Amino acid sequence: MTTVPLRLGISRCLLGDPVRYDGGHKKDPFLTEVLGPYVEWVPICPEVEAGLGTPREAMRLVRRSHQAQQVRLVTITSGVDHTRALMTTTARRLEALEDLDLSGYVFKKNSPSCGLERVRVYNEEGTPIHSGAGLFAQAFRAKFPLIPVEEEGRLCDPGIRENFIERVFCYQRYRQLLRTGVTRQGMVRFHTIHKYLLLAHSPQDYEKLGRLVAQAHRYGTRELAAKYGSLFMKALTIKATVRKHVNVLHHIVGHFKDRLRAEEKSELLSVIGDYQRGLTPLIVPLTLIKHYVQRFDVEYVRDQIYLNPHPKELMLRNHV
Repeated sequence: MTTVPLRLGISRCLLGDPVRYDGGHKKDPFLTEVLGPYVEWVPICPEVEAGLGTPREAMRLVRRSHQAQQVRLVTITSGVDHTRALMTTTARRLEALEDLDLSGYVFKKNSPSCGLERVRVYNEEGTPIHSGAGLFAQAFRAKFPLIPVEEEGRLCDPGIRENFIERVFCYQRYRQLLRTGVTRQGMVRFHTIHKYLLLAHSPQDYEKLGRLVAQAHRYGTRELAAKYGSLFMKALTIKATVRKHVNVLHHIVGHFKDRLRAEEKSELLSVIGDYQRGLTPLIVPLTLIKHYVQRFDVEYVRDQIYLNPHPKELMLRNHV
């Protein structure tokens, strides 16, 4: 992909570090054993870094009646408020992360500091009143809105897992584009090689991005890169469906279908049909398509990120 390390932030407990409130961990096999060889982890536990110790009293998010706009981090039994300590550490940590060029972050679900969503918020009587985000996770997303983030619990879903890893590698390529210097030619190239990937997610956003690139002369390079990056990453969060994948596969076949023998074309269309009916995963028609792309040396398609958005060893498309 690029020579720049693929660096991801992660809740330390997910790597097996015993930093949870009870002195335990939540080691995740996929993150440590499957994804681990391809990334450089930046492990963070904001609660430990705030000096709260391990083990420590369990905490929860509390919204006090006289502080309706503010959620606090409070110990469950003793009622000690650790909000200031955590937020001071958070501000310092986020400033340091700016220099690390993260391409993604995996958070611990349900954590009052690291949960991305559905974290219970209580009133002063200990009754759940609604759900929200952990304080560190919320601050991270506000600071780095384009960086792909996910919770380890949701990564058990094959579709969510594939989408997250795909976005991580896409964001790394986008950051590489910024490092090498944004030019109109470079932006056109970037947009071109991501065409089919974008079409699999959001044809509407692909068209918007195309218009933006076509009107590049209207913007300064910084503004152009910022506008493109924001819409690019937003488009990739939209779910890629079987219908959209099938549409993309047929688009690609159009580049070499006239070179196929009748039986080859029939076989290829049959394999795509099997995927459309849920009989085979996406990797099956893609493997056959990549064979023909190489055989006929279709340069435009060969360069498409859609064919290889992440290392094949992760086998993410074997399950979608």
